[in-house]
Amino acid sequence: MINFKKEIAQKIAKVTNLNEKELEKYIEVPPNSDLGDYAFPCFKLAKDLRKAPPMIANDIKENIEIDKNIIERIDVVGGYLNIFINKATLVETVLEEISKSNEKYGASNIGEGKTAVIEYSSPNIAKPFHIGHLRTTVIGGALYKIYNFLGYKTIGINYLGDWGLQFGKVIAGISLWKDEYDFENDEMGSILKTYIRFNKEEKENPELTEMARDYFKKLENGEPEIVKQWEHIRKISIDNYQKTYKLLNSKFDSYNGEAYYNDKMEPIVKELIEKGLLKESQGAKVVDLEEYDMPPCIVITSAGTTIYATRDLAALKDRINKYDFDKLIYVVGNEQQLHFKQVFKVMELMGYEKYVARCTHVPFGLVVDKEGEKIGSRKGNSVFLEDILNEAIDKVKDIINEKNSELQDKDEIAKKIGVGAIIFNDLANSRIKDEVFDWDTILNFQGETGPYIQYIYVRTRSILNKAGYTPKLKEIDYNMLKEKEAIEILKIIYMFSETIQNAADKNEPSILARYLIDLSQSFSSFYNEHKIITDDESIQNARLYLTYAVGTVLKTGAELLGMEMPERM
Repeated sequence: MINFKKEIAQKIAKVTNLNEKELEKYIEVPPNSDLGDYAFPCFKLAKDLRKAPPMIANDIKENIEIDKNIIERIDVVGGYLNIFINKATLVETVLEEISKSNEKYGASNIGEGKTAVIEYSSPNIAKPFHIGHLRTTVIGGALYKIYNFLGYKTIGINYLGDWGLQFGKVIAGISLWKDEYDFENDEMGSILKTYIRFNKEEKENPELTEMARDYFKKLENGEPEIVKQWEHIRKISIDNYQKTYKLLNSKFDSYNGEAYYNDKMEPIVKELIEKGLLKESQGAKVVDLEEYDMPPCIVITSAGTTIYATRDLAALKDRINKYDFDKLIYVVGNEQQLHFKQVFKVMELMGYEKYVARCTHVPFGLVVDKEGEKIGSRKGNSVFLEDILNEAIDKVKDIINEKNSELQDKDEIAKKIGVGAIIFNDLANSRIKDEVFDWDTILNFQGETGPYIQYIYVRTRSILNKAGYTPKLKEIDYNMLKEKEAIEILKIIYMFSETIQNAADKNEPSILARYLIDLSQSFSSFYNEHKIITDDESIQNARLYLTYAVGTVLKTGAELLGMEMPERM
């Protein structure tokens, strides 16, 4: 496929004798197509060329070699070159690539031979999946799919919270109250009730805390019956989570949680000592990070126990050995920024700076209600993710029954729309912002939402089915796609691959989510302005193929976010 940016950069490089790759980075897409398809800001060259930007722009225009198959014309506006590409070439380039690649359109081999490890979701076992883990699961799931699409060998790690005193509490609680709950028919619910009750009652009865410590000590010492019970709780929890992961289209290659690193922490502590990095501080053992403007990283507490940082150091070292990764991405909440800065700095001081440079913490905001209050902090809010997903599905069923009660496969369609709406609402805006959870917005079929994208996709399918159309590129007259609205669609489709790469470069799925809204709105404008099924067969074939292209890209893009597209709604 022709790379217009690269072609433009090559032409400018010949005139200016500057680096082509650097010049390509400067090329922009104007907010208004009347200003050109691309714009080049000559302000960026003023220092190198020692001229005023308008003079540079005029010099380039006068001396550039224009290939009319690529560039129709160049206008100078102030210090900008406004570049208009050949529309016939754009149409041919996009539609031929769609025909060749189909659902792989936009894919790339940029990650070929490279490994991307992504840690995400990571709930605490022995509890149902809380809505607080929605964002890490959805953002991480989208990144997993995006990196795969770009050719990386992608490893998804679910770093489960499967160790600690909480298991002493659960096991102690079960030993006390097993007969009071329905473990046979609702094991996960009973485990949760036991845990909640234990936490409540230990406040008034400190002996329970000692009992929990004793049970956890037995677990740490490897007593067979207690270890067997812990393994069972872990399995039940993962089995329970799988229902939610299936709904969200999330996949993991490893469920190695905190417990997996129990025997890997002692070697990391030993290495820290050997490298002279561990110091005594108020009874604890720490790595002093004062010269890096950070508090000390605690490795061993004053009570002699390990801590999160110890496990994360051990985990990072293990992943270096196991995966020799090119990227290691931690999709963990914003509140853990300092923690990861400390862990990365300690690993760097240990001599692993090559791998630390490949590590990225991908933070995100909270899930809040319309008033900005954290979901689950107020009575009446659903807090378990499975409940919320099922509620979304039920709400969509109600909408379907009201608007299209004769629709077949209502349950399956409601699932795709309801779950897709939750996923898209999470990814629609920059991840660092809090996600506002508002049913009226989430399930709006007309707004910038998941259901709107699905609705536009279903419209493309309906049009193609109505026409009985089978996509055949050889029947297309490219000159039949010259309307402004058609060209705008093709320009957006052309940007699909670059959009996906940009989303990966910034670890920001919202870039892809916003792209899908732009494409949907652009097609809606085209549909409202021009008949697609018409008496002129050459115009109809071209517009139907354009409709097919839009549907193909919408489906691929939505699936990269974790959404499923219904064929009707």
